[in-house]
Amino acid sequence: MKKYILIFSTAAFLFSSCNKYTSTENNTVFEKNLPHPKPPQSSGPPRILFIGNSQTEYFVSAPLMFKEFCNANNLSINVDQLITVGVSLKKVYETNKTEANQIFSNRDKDGNYYDYVVIQESTEIALSEIENYMANVKMIVEKIHENSPDVAVYIYQGISPAAYTDPDFMESHNLIRKNAISVVGFIKNAGLLRVGDAVKDAYDGESGYKYLVAGKDNLRYGKHTLHLINDGGFLQTVLLYAAIFDKKPIIPKKLLLITGTGYFDNLRKQEVVKAISNPGALQEIAFNNR
Repeated sequence: MKKYILIFSTAAFLFSSCNKYTSTENNTVFEKNLPHPKPPQSSGPPRILFIGNSQTEYFVSAPLMFKEFCNANNLSINVDQLITVGVSLKKVYETNKTEANQIFSNRDKDGNYYDYVVIQESTEIALSEIENYMANVKMIVEKIHENSPDVAVYIYQGISPAAYTDPDFMESHNLIRKNAISVVGFIKNAGLLRVGDAVKDAYDGESGYKYLVAGKDNLRYGKHTLHLINDGGFLQTVLLYAAIFDKKPIIPKKLLLITGTGYFDNLRKQEVVKAISNPGALQEIAFNNR
């Protein structure tokens, strides 16, 4: 897969927001019984739209992998995406304005062009700019609601930008989660896609998963910005499938997965049992976070 040069400048770009943290002392434990959005009645194959940046698609692609999972489980679904690397939701819309306005204006005879939408804000804004976070999501949802008034909205809970071994990991994890829950609370028919929780559980070793293999993090990779790689992308996709359909998927024998983490590495069909370190454990973690 083609990879783009990130607009992030240095690691300091993300961690400068540490000074903006509010105390998470009373928010280290969050309820798990969050609302689940209900999709509208559909007269044909449902449609899902992914809106976001490099957490949605970089080394691996959430839209492509989700489509592969649906195909393997004999589910027909149409998948669209609006993705621009390294920017906020507002900038994603502005960068793709012509395409965005076109798909937002599409109509369906059942009254909802989109049945599901996954909305992923940039890490910096999701972490430390709650007002912009809410405003950007509100802007996107209002445009989608024009022709998809009953769409099931999934707010993507981002992942802590810190490495798991960094002392700031839990503080930023808790704040991103708190902010995402706040956004869910003011959007019609919305729920939380708990990617950050699932990744944390994987790091914590839930279901026997070990993220370190020969000293290498199998969930994320990056010099300045950590992006999901094969294990992380697999976890994210199973989570979305389980959240939408409330069941574990049949795991495909092969998936489009990255061959490495170099600039010239590409996506290629690979055997899941060879390219994913522990698919069974990751599936359990995903299902438990649906």
